[in-house]
Amino acid sequence: MWCIYGLPFVHPDSYLVISINSAGLIIELIYLVIFFIYSPFSKRRKIIIALVIETIFFVCVVVITLQVFHTTKDRSMIIGILCIIFNIVMYASPLTVMRMVIRTKSVKYMPFALSLVNFCDTIVWMIYSLLKFDVYILIPNVLGAFSGLVQLILYAIYYRPTQWDTTARETQLFYA
Repeated sequence: MWCIYGLPFVHPDSYLVISINSAGLIIELIYLVIFFIYSPFSKRRKIIIALVIETIFFVCVVVITLQVFHTTKDRSMIIGILCIIFNIVMYASPLTVMRMVIRTKSVKYMPFALSLVNFCDTIVWMIYSLLKFDVYILIPNVLGAFSGLVQLILYAIYYRPTQWDTTARETQLFYA
């Protein structure tokens, strides 16, 4: 969705948005190809269904946006709101892991590098959005930076008490 947002006929002068997100899209497509090569059919089928649904949704959004909304301001607003919603969902996804960290007092299943990169990424996009005065990029990245900061704080609090030698069986018992 961010690739569409960055197009000149949706949101002019967003070349950085489209270039960065297009590179990310290419990396994701490579990952999907590798996944399809090495995964069993049952898992491939689930992903194919999800991709078909996403593609239909995406095409509908693009067609409706281009046919119904005729100014870049209106197009930016519609696509921007959708981008905000999807980014908030993405940045909220670690909440389950954060809950587990608090309950178990262990950061074993919360990768530090991912939390750090998430935080740094959102900070960079926040700075970009402030320089460009782009509220659609700012809102989800403020929330993402907050989420990343909370993850880093949790990591700092619960790193020492973490028992790194616990087994997967103990984790399964936790979720039972």
